[in-house]
Amino acid sequence: MVFSRDTEIGLVTAAALVNTLGAEEDRLSTLADLDAFVTHWEFTGALRRDDAELQGVRALRPVLRGLWAARDPDVVAAGVNALLTDARALPQLVRHDGWDWHWHATPHDAPLATRMAVEAAMALADVVRGGELDRLRVCAGEDCADLVVDLSRNRSRRYCDSGCGNRANVAAYRARKAAS
Repeated sequence: MVFSRDTEIGLVTAAALVNTLGAEEDRLSTLADLDAFVTHWEFTGALRRDDAELQGVRALRPVLRGLWAARDPDVVAAGVNALLTDARALPQLVRHDGWDWHWHATPHDAPLATRMAVEAAMALADVVRGGELDRLRVCAGEDCADLVVDLSRNRSRRYCDSGCGNRANVAAYRARKAAS
């Protein structure tokens, strides 16, 4: 899985929307066209079904095309951030301090605990959205309650980074030696 399903659908739908503005004809020129598009792509939520709504959707197409065609991540990020800001969304795509692109949903001057809580919540939201909650565990080491995030390909990580795995392996080795 390269993207989550909703991301894939969002990309396919954005492309389809931009593609309604064909080289030969505009396939989103009437309210009936808009209704057909909304129905086909299963958009939910309130619909005004008026000319202002149609013109707003049509105006979005060149913006999306520009973002789609841009090869510079700074340009795309700025465009994404502008769309989010215009919509009054809180998440922001940022890159700073040697970190590549990631989400921020709090102002940079928010209290550290708040920023940490929000970043953890956003990461957990992705785990939930990805259906990967089974990757969040408690260490299998005896007398250890540390949390483990299993990022292994085969989902086999059972121990924390505090040496519990080594201790379990040594104990198993000694038990085998004692039994022979």
